Amino acid sequence: MSETTSTGTTPERADDADLGAAGSQLSTAPREELGNLPGLGVIGWARWFWRQLTSMRVALLLLLLLSLGAIPGSLIPQSGIDETKVADFRKAHTFLAPVYDKLGLFHVYSSVWFSAIYILLFVSLIGCIIPRTWQFVGQLRGRPPGAPKRLTRLPAYTTWRTEAEPEQVREAALALLNKRRFRAHLAGDAVAAEKGYLREVGNLAFHIALIVMLIAFAWGQLFKSEGNKLVVEGDGDGFSNTLISYDDFKSGNLFSSDDLLPFSFTLDKFTGTYETNGPNRGTARTFQAALTYSEGAYGKDKKDLVKVNEPLQIGSAKVYLTAHGYAPVITVRDGKGNVVYRDAVPLLPLDSNVTSTGVVKVLDGYKNAQGVSEQLGISAFFLPTYTKGSETASTFPALQNPVLNLTPYHGDLGVNSGIPQSVYQLDKSHVKAFKDAKGAQLRDNLKPGQTMKLPNGAGTITYESTKEWANFQVVQQPGTDWALAGSLAAIFGLAGSLFIQRRRVWVRAVKGADGVTVVEMAGLGRSESAKVPEELGDLAGILYDRAPGAPEPDDDTDDHSDAEPDAGSADQDDKTTPDSEVVPAEGAETK
Repeated sequence: MSETTSTGTTPERADDADLGAAGSQLSTAPREELGNLPGLGVIGWARWFWRQLTSMRVALLLLLLLSLGAIPGSLIPQSGIDETKVADFRKAHTFLAPVYDKLGLFHVYSSVWFSAIYILLFVSLIGCIIPRTWQFVGQLRGRPPGAPKRLTRLPAYTTWRTEAEPEQVREAALALLNKRRFRAHLAGDAVAAEKGYLREVGNLAFHIALIVMLIAFAWGQLFKSEGNKLVVEGDGDGFSNTLISYDDFKSGNLFSSDDLLPFSFTLDKFTGTYETNGPNRGTARTFQAALTYSEGAYGKDKKDLVKVNEPLQIGSAKVYLTAHGYAPVITVRDGKGNVVYRDAVPLLPLDSNVTSTGVVKVLDGYKNAQGVSEQLGISAFFLPTYTKGSETASTFPALQNPVLNLTPYHGDLGVNSGIPQSVYQLDKSHVKAFKDAKGAQLRDNLKPGQTMKLPNGAGTITYESTKEWANFQVVQQPGTDWALAGSLAAIFGLAGSLFIQRRRVWVRAVKGADGVTVVEMAGLGRSESAKVPEELGDLAGILYDRAPGAPEPDDDTDDHSDAEPDAGSADQDDKTTPDSEVVPAEGAETK
């Protein structure tokens, strides 16, 4: 056997056509015919626009624009997420706010320009995928094309002579290529084989996965709902998944109240533990809420623990634990000793040690010492751990030495004025402070079980005990599972399109002029890679073992077994064994 390389002579036109046919079908991208340039009229321009929109470069450009368009949504406050931050931004940036309004930067994901990019990308991907899929299915139903007339012009090529019959060589080659998972068949005097179809499968899977992700994202944004609810432990009413039960609620444009899943839950116990020593003193160790929940109107009660980043899953809804604090139990009595208010009052934390503040509002039932109906407003300041000398802030987040500072007011709280009020703020414009015996504003620090007496027999305020509250975020966002599946499919599809190479191999075996079979092997890859020459060399070595080489026509066939081999015979013997590497054809680029 001898290994040869192709010559550098100029190929004939027929050879060019054969080589072009051999490699043209390796690409499944839609063909753009240069002759179909945009013509005059509406139809011509529509065809041109469609070709541009469904081209891969435009799809990549739209994907880049979509990524860039999402940046303002993460840097600029969004009205659909936090109206308060948007209002603060408008006050702080009087020049930029009108510009951002005109550009839709306060609601990026629902703006016209972002939706246009989104829809164009969706259409572009579909326009790319449909013809590619149709063409790829046609290739799967067909067979690899026959071998070109001159295999020496292919990027990877080798040849040798053998005494085996051509039919035996072709059968051995067909069995070998089938064993190596090539799609192989006999085509005239050669075996044609192809491998790496999963590359195009991965490419199509990547693009289809992008469409799935776009649909899932749009579906989730249009039908999502998100609300927050503060629940005090031991509160028998708890939470029911209805619109009126939420403290705040926002949803997608196509959401309706009928989409809310029917379930309810109560907070049985909130547990928070903290580091007590060392530099991390006060750092949270455990935050968990023990819930009792039921699904549907007549569902059985179930118990579960909700932790940070470990939500409760109820159907397609997830219940997240987002915050916690303290709710002192306060009892208010009028001058006759009648209880006019008793409830746990949630207070808002101000710092990491849960120093908290809030307001108690007694709206109905209270009468002063003269029997006149009034409203009471009580400012509350709470320290879970009070340390002498640190009256303005708690020194530890746990309930080690709780103290509640109360400052009462009486008069009209303005709740009937029609102007919305926060439950955590007190309108002092129409109220008066209670005065002590010295004429100073009345305020007092209470520990659990202690009572503050209002002047002139106006009543009492008692700090009974302390409960804990937890804030829960209930999220319903359909399409998340599809988005996850699409992202995983996109990753695997992209990996397949990058690391799997589409390549073809041909094995030709014909009788030479001297009656000895000449075997030629050649390979062609879709992209530049060293895999085709290496793989062809491996296949050639195995096939050579099954169809060993024959002596060259000019070799001395006389018996010289008693003579010492000379250098020339050694060189010829070396040529009967295929090299470990396949030499690229002269004048051809190695793939």
